[in-house]
Amino acid sequence: MKKLIILLVPIAALFAAAPGPSPKVNADPTIPAEIETLLNKYGCNACHSIKKKLVGPIWTDVGAKGYSKKKIIKLVKKPEPGNWPGYPAMQPQTTVPNDALDKIAGWIVSLK
Repeated sequence: MKKLIILLVPIAALFAAAPGPSPKVNADPTIPAEIETLLNKYGCNACHSIKKKLVGPIWTDVGAKGYSKKKIIKLVKKPEPGNWPGYPAMQPQTTVPNDALDKIAGWIVSLK
């Protein structure tokens, strides 16, 4: 029994000293104020969120797809539902100005 305790003490010490999981890049990103304004103005936040699934995918999940800024803009204007199985098809967002889409898409790309 003594030998077992002597063996368990160093093992327990190793576990106690082991570092925890590495933090993920953008593990809890924030939305910059300018982007938040655009997301609210054009209704994006009605279906998407930074922290939880709503009608559409979480912003970080979109960023993780690895789409280019150009591809995101194209998909906002002409969605391809096959890219997001399990979600309802997004309606084309043709009224969002290109400069706003460029800023929003740039931010999404940064969420990789």
